[in-house]
Amino acid sequence: MRAFRIADRRFPIFDGGGARLVGGRWNSPGRTLIYSSETYSGAMLEILAHANLGRLPRTHAYIEIAIPEDIAFERIEARHLPQWDSEDQLASRAFGDRWLDEQRTAILMVPSLVTRGIEHNVLLNPLHPDFVRIHASEPHEVMWDARLFRSADEQKP
Repeated sequence: MRAFRIADRRFPIFDGGGARLVGGRWNSPGRTLIYSSETYSGAMLEILAHANLGRLPRTHAYIEIAIPEDIAFERIEARHLPQWDSEDQLASRAFGDRWLDEQRTAILMVPSLVTRGIEHNVLLNPLHPDFVRIHASEPHEVMWDARLFRSADEQKP
């Protein structure tokens, strides 16, 4: 299995520090978790949905994460967790926090909000014993398409 993560390369990309500081859909603040996506394009969409940049980013890098096939993972489908997509994030955070507490697996695949659950995000628990077997590539520059950051008026011929 592989996953992709895009983040600001001025900070560690593969340590979960950002999620620990502010929390996320699947973890409360204070809990370390690494968010990634099944696909490179999914990782790009997640950045676009969360960053609200409005400009071409200059400091983003991506890593490819290699997950050995024999590492157990848990997969949650949108239909199995009511309220996973609620704006208040109570159900998804409670589920993720419980998963972290119980140390059930090193990997949790969850529905991606930006794809409405069609694709999954790949969450990694760096505190799980199996995490040491998961490897990330060196960071590579993200080659953003400038059209993603232009307003509709700017794109008209």
